[in-house]
Amino acid sequence: MNDLNIPQADQLIKPLVTAFFDEQTNTYSYIVQDPLSKACAIVDPVLNFDSPSGTTSYEGADVIIAAVKQQGLQTEWIIETHAHADHLSAAPYIKHTLGGKIAIGEKITTVQQTFGKLFNDGPGFARDGSQFDHLFKENETYKIGHLTATALYTPGHTPACMSHVIGDAIFVGDTIFMPDGGTARADFPGGDAAELYRSIHKILSLPGDYRIFVCHDYAPNNRPYACETTVADQVTHNIHVKKGISLEEFVSMRQTRDKTLGMPRLILPSLQVNIRAGNMPEPEDNGLVYLKLPVNAFK
Repeated sequence: MNDLNIPQADQLIKPLVTAFFDEQTNTYSYIVQDPLSKACAIVDPVLNFDSPSGTTSYEGADVIIAAVKQQGLQTEWIIETHAHADHLSAAPYIKHTLGGKIAIGEKITTVQQTFGKLFNDGPGFARDGSQFDHLFKENETYKIGHLTATALYTPGHTPACMSHVIGDAIFVGDTIFMPDGGTARADFPGGDAAELYRSIHKILSLPGDYRIFVCHDYAPNNRPYACETTVADQVTHNIHVKKGISLEEFVSMRQTRDKTLGMPRLILPSLQVNIRAGNMPEPEDNGLVYLKLPVNAFK
């Protein structure tokens, strides 16, 4: 990580971070604010979706929007850490209301190719990432007001995962969970347990006092839900990748564990929407939007 010139936390402007929890999908979304201005970014916003009825709603996104407006913030970025398989993105709704650029890692094109084929999307579905306003490149730096941010390429859970180092705060998506929750699965198309291990250690090579904000928490052993930890805490306590656990041990654990996991409840609707930057497929000739249900695709 030395080539990124990552400073110690006490040398940085520290962002103000506000977390929002969606109980239906166990997802954390965030407002990340520059304390020296009104600039902010929104990370991984959730669109409410009732699968049995196929109904969308905006309760969670509206709470985030209200918080931004109440504080008079200016939304510069709406950041997706990856194409989520467990919830639909509310990024277009938030952009329409607050502005900002919807951004994701440039390897989203790989995910679009894979799932465009799975859902048999025709040539009308672009597979070049053009649905997004910006595609982050590996180690790209960008600004949120006075805050300096870096996009780290951290694949393994998916081929397009990126973690974002914003001041002393790291938004890791699904790459790593709270220490007692371990790490993300690596058995989705394009996932790779060894790559995930290397990505996590890229994160864990950052200064120990950097704050880590996770995208999901499942409250193991009935503890209260939590979203914030530190690099040092993960190095010492993470049940899957703490210091002393080798690559070989991790890969064996991850592959064995992943075989026991069912598919996320919303994986099929989520991916169809999220590879389109949170937009639904085009309506059909009767004016209705349809999401496909490929049979036996994940046997």
